[in-house]
Amino acid sequence: MKTIPLLAITTLFLSSLTFASGDHAGGHGDNIGKPGVASKVTRTITVEMADTMRFSPENIEVKQGETVRFAVKNTGKVKHEFILNSEKEIKEHLLEMKKHPEMEHDEPNMLSLAAGKSGEVIWQFTQLGKINFSCLSPGHYEAGMKGFVIVKTAAK
Repeated sequence: MKTIPLLAITTLFLSSLTFASGDHAGGHGDNIGKPGVASKVTRTITVEMADTMRFSPENIEVKQGETVRFAVKNTGKVKHEFILNSEKEIKEHLLEMKKHPEMEHDEPNMLSLAAGKSGEVIWQFTQLGKINFSCLSPGHYEAGMKGFVIVKTAAK
């Protein structure tokens, strides 16, 4: 029966649109903060992504309440991503990326960049603790393309 394969293809297509739009596991929660407002940026941090499967810098410190502009540059020759999230949500998202490696991101805490391109993520850090960032392009996370932001108490 030809209806079943067509239904299966339609279902797969529609589910891939859902993933591409960002409605999948790995979204951001308030436990990592919230999208920042450009006019409230207190500092810009340049982050480079390289084909050595490393971020530079790999570790960043910010103050609770601070709004940061991450000026992200892909210095490599392949696509890389900057995804800011909790370790748990990054690992969940990694599983989704393995199923859907063509997935594109359009969320405030995520950025996909082609070789040589630049972009930015503006984020307000509302919670204390450790927040991870990573590249979830196939094989990149496993090769060590990850880092973290430590959110410390703001001096009073």
